[in-house]
Amino acid sequence: MNVMERRRSPLPLPVRHALTKVGTDLRDARRRRRIPTATMAERAMISRTTLSKVEKGDPGVSLGIYATVLFVLGLENRVAELIDPRHDAVGLDLEAEALPKRIRAQRTRIGPASD
Repeated sequence: MNVMERRRSPLPLPVRHALTKVGTDLRDARRRRRIPTATMAERAMISRTTLSKVEKGDPGVSLGIYATVLFVLGLENRVAELIDPRHDAVGLDLEAEALPKRIRAQRTRIGPASD
């Protein structure tokens, strides 16, 4: 990667790798289904150029387009699972640390009722 590319891509390296993997996985899913690029682009209502960007993991492509491509492949449920709290290990650990150490029952006051 040259210096100009690094300046244009402020994404952290792990994010770039993850997007590249997503793109590759989408391309492989399309190929497994034997869907040609022209057909896939038409079904997703995008251009073949945009589909190519998706399959390369281009960060400039909107999440909506990635979600539409997943829908065409029948994988739209994966979008809902992206940040599902059940898969957020750090968040669950932080939440567990914040739990109270003891829980006391509320005391009820016995005495004259005030009007």
